[in-house]
Amino acid sequence: MKKTLIAMILVGGKGTRLKEITKDTAKPAVSFGAKYRLIDFTLSNLTNSDIDVVGLVTQYEPYELMGYIGRGASWDLDRLDGGLFFLTPYAKNGDVMWQKGTAHAISQYFSFVKEYEANYVLILSGDQIYKMNYREMLKHHLTHNAMITIAGTRVAAEEASRFGIIEQDEEGLAKGFEEKPVHPKSNLASMGLYIFNTKVLEELLSNADSEDSIDFGKNIIPRSIRDGLRVSVYEYEGYWRDVGTVESLFNANMDMLDDPQFLKLNVSKDLPVYSKSLNLPPHIVTSSGVVQNGRKPKRDASASHSRSVVRPGAI
Repeated sequence: MKKTLIAMILVGGKGTRLKEITKDTAKPAVSFGAKYRLIDFTLSNLTNSDIDVVGLVTQYEPYELMGYIGRGASWDLDRLDGGLFFLTPYAKNGDVMWQKGTAHAISQYFSFVKEYEANYVLILSGDQIYKMNYREMLKHHLTHNAMITIAGTRVAAEEASRFGIIEQDEEGLAKGFEEKPVHPKSNLASMGLYIFNTKVLEELLSNADSEDSIDFGKNIIPRSIRDGLRVSVYEYEGYWRDVGTVESLFNANMDMLDDPQFLKLNVSKDLPVYSKSLNLPPHIVTSSGVVQNGRKPKRDASASHSRSVVRPGAI
């Protein structure tokens, strides 16, 4: 069953920087904005990009995430021709195949890629908040005759050391990549989204099997650039947050409260974000309760935009 482009979503990380929030929950299953889970954004992007073969590479605390996603019907990924598949750790010759890094996780399930004879493989993370049409990224990949394309976005200079930082030339090709540098050379951060020509990815993974930890940001991408592979940079200009810390998750929720048009979540025709309806009872604020916007106000506390208060007894 030949496909032009298939997606692999990495959802197996422990998310230790989110502390108690991910103690018993995979990070992509963490709630956002009361209605969504983090995984909703990636799955919705895939649906809106007409990509219907998706492998979710799980490992840490997968039960809640798998129960939430089910067969993928809420995102129109419940398909007979392709669809959504959970790729879980397995035993081989008596050994359990635990993942040592992001690229190592993909290499363990490369037979899934081969099954669909895909020309290109889209590597994604399941714990970011953004809206993107991945077909536009593929178009960029093809236009630049690239072997690998990295999605990047501009971040604040003081935040740059948290990310993989990309240096690019005048042609838009990557000339350098450093994972979480102490002294970043630019503010163009990798989003952890990659498109690979399938044959290139297979060769890179097969040649990296001897490494103790095989990771895209630490190993595969820097080595590809050093070896002269054609690596293009797709610069994304929309809203994007990697919610890997408690602070960044909090700030993303506050961004939504501050902006009534946040990601146009209520606009069904503009890359809608889908979620699974859990049929839960409404939230109730009792007579002794008060709910308010928790972000520190940027101006005077009396400014109307700085606080949102729900009065006691509201339903």
